[in-house]
Amino acid sequence: MTDTSPERTNGYYGPSGEAERIMQYDANKKSVLIAYLLWFFLGTFAVHRFYLGAVKSALVMLAMWVIFGALSSITFGVFGFLLLIPAIWWFLDLFLIPGIARDKNQELIAMLSR
Repeated sequence: MTDTSPERTNGYYGPSGEAERIMQYDANKKSVLIAYLLWFFLGTFAVHRFYLGAVKSALVMLAMWVIFGALSSITFGVFGFLLLIPAIWWFLDLFLIPGIARDKNQELIAMLSR
């Protein structure tokens, strides 16, 4: 008699429930190192915030860079001081990234625990 259960394929049963949750966590967790690299190299595009799942704030930050940058260019730098707002936000993200990553990873753990 052969085993035709759906979880058995070619003699392999697949990971247990706990192992599967660990694998899902490892595949979906957010890395602080990657977030910092994105912050450093692509921070003006808010890519680090998109990566960490903070999409709304990433869109706001990106819009601020674009709008204030365009306004500064159009007025030949008269409104260039407005670029300090997203620049300060970008700098503060240096300290916020670990907390955002930790929160997202804890949300992932809670979701996988259900």
